[in-house]
Amino acid sequence: MKITDYIADSIDRLSKGYVFTYADFMGEVKSKEAVIKALNRMVSAGRINKLSKGKYFKPEKTAFGELAPPQYQIVKDLLEEDGKVTGYLTGYSIYAKLGLSTQIGNLIQIGKNEVRPEFKRGRYKISFVRQRNTITKENIPLLQILDAMRNVKKIPDATISESCFRFIELISQLNESEVKTLVRLSQKYPPSCRALLGAILEQLKRIEYLNMLKKSLNPITQYQLPGAGNVLSTSQNWNII
Repeated sequence: MKITDYIADSIDRLSKGYVFTYADFMGEVKSKEAVIKALNRMVSAGRINKLSKGKYFKPEKTAFGELAPPQYQIVKDLLEEDGKVTGYLTGYSIYAKLGLSTQIGNLIQIGKNEVRPEFKRGRYKISFVRQRNTITKENIPLLQILDAMRNVKKIPDATISESCFRFIELISQLNESEVKTLVRLSQKYPPSCRALLGAILEQLKRIEYLNMLKKSLNPITQYQLPGAGNVLSTSQNWNII
């Protein structure tokens, strides 16, 4: 089979929006230059799109035009190393997934233990947020909730009241083990985040870990979260004003 035919056949089997590089074809093809030339010819023919230098994707076409790849696909090489999870989508990248906002922009934020300067990949700006907890596949959904709570004042198109209502819904769906882990992870987040978590857990009658959260806070510090009290009847117990 010709190189071009092999690559075209391989791409036909990929799901739409899947991001790939020339390295995905090097198992069967020995010439890097030949693969790159074949891919660039397919770009010129409109069969695939180029995301950024060396990165391509199979576009999904709709009546409204071509869809961009999922954000995970755009940055998946930054989220794993040798099969180990090293990062996760957070911030503006997951507000819509969490039901906190409807905005989806060109900024992709990644939580990592070791951050690096922001950079551009195609039309996307990639930025990094330091995560002080160990990142595992299991705790990523909890870290995403805590990240959103930490930035509750910055969530686009959402008031603090609306966000708090959604946080209550999200946390109410967690099981006992997940709540325990959520509280443990919160210890490496700012006090305002822990206070908000405490108010939510108290309102949900999940009282097992309230003492741990209380002890981690300065009893005289107040946290400015305007509107939280409209949703959380327990806000004053946590000095949220």
